[in-house]
Amino acid sequence: MTTIERAEVFVAGPGRNFVTLRITTSDGVTGLGDATLNGRELAVASYLRDHVVPLLIGRDPARIEDLWQYLYRGVYWRRGPVTMTAIAAVDTALWDIKGKVAGLPVHQLLGGRSRDGVTVYCHASGTDIPSLLDDVARFREAGYRAVRAQAAVPDVGGTYGVRKGTGIYEPANAALPEEQLWDTEAYLRFAPTYLTAVREEFGFDFHLLHDVHHRLTPIEAARFGKSVEDAQLFWMEDPTPAENQEAFRLIRQHTTTPIAVGEVLTSIWDVQHLITEQLIDYVRTTVVHAGGITHLRRIFDLAALYQVRTGSHGATDLSPITLAAAVQVDLTVPNFGIQEYMEHAEVTREVFPSGVTLSDGLLDVDDTPGLGVEYDEKAAARYPYDPKYLPVARRRDGSVHDW
Repeated sequence: MTTIERAEVFVAGPGRNFVTLRITTSDGVTGLGDATLNGRELAVASYLRDHVVPLLIGRDPARIEDLWQYLYRGVYWRRGPVTMTAIAAVDTALWDIKGKVAGLPVHQLLGGRSRDGVTVYCHASGTDIPSLLDDVARFREAGYRAVRAQAAVPDVGGTYGVRKGTGIYEPANAALPEEQLWDTEAYLRFAPTYLTAVREEFGFDFHLLHDVHHRLTPIEAARFGKSVEDAQLFWMEDPTPAENQEAFRLIRQHTTTPIAVGEVLTSIWDVQHLITEQLIDYVRTTVVHAGGITHLRRIFDLAALYQVRTGSHGATDLSPITLAAAVQVDLTVPNFGIQEYMEHAEVTREVFPSGVTLSDGLLDVDDTPGLGVEYDEKAAARYPYDPKYLPVARRRDGSVHDW
């Protein structure tokens, strides 16, 4: 019988810090899993090395469901981002192995294609409205069919989602958290004006998205959603923190702007109420933080019953392994909505060669068996781990606010 012979955990910083799990079977087949949890990477690396890897050796890599249940239900302390990210890494690596053994890309094992390609949205931003419009124009000319728009609130240094310069947006930027100014009232006055400006400049023949990033109370979010209805947003993302799921009912009562939630949620139980009560329109859970391909499919199947569509998180703090796994799933599920996409840095692509391609605003994968991603260990060794934290937001009175 084929067994798991070795499981290795790699921590490297090619452009971003990534934790990678590589499982090798007794037949010499390898599978890759992403175990990155931005700003808490070493917690997952330790969880894997110290607590999970010893449990894998000698087990049958084909028994993906059994291993998932063993790692989740077989311990007393369940759920949470560290545990679910570690389980996701194992699960994704096992799907990679299964595809290679079968000689098929993972999406064929999941039932085959439901679509020819995966629609993605990009991240346009600006330090003011004119520079935002220039950035939107750049992405539209590049063929993107959906654009997220963010602009810096005047005199507020902590606006989320605004790139510095022309490079890739990178919020994790300091060895200790940078403390940034935030002003909710200024944001509520300003954001609708630039979303309206984007529509006035470019029209309505593409999807326009916006990320509130958990920064509003429910009634503030309701007010914001109502104020941007004429802009016909594809969604407003994370309008309020999701710990209080009932809060989204209040938002629903006041606006028809679609709501997307879930990138920081890690299990089907975290989103169950949001989905079954139809309090959201898009669920944004992702492979790496929601227990891997096995568990993410459960979430998406539940969502399909309630006409909630998918919109998985896809920032560059998720490695190309997660991007490839996401596309494999996106290609198959009937209730796919959209996929977030940020191009990885060249050094990241050097370490993680991938068969994922972008054309005319759509992502696709080739027919490489498994996930179609490799890990260049020698290249990774040139980019050591470099501790970086996400910022902390403070209001003008000095109090800590949701970042």
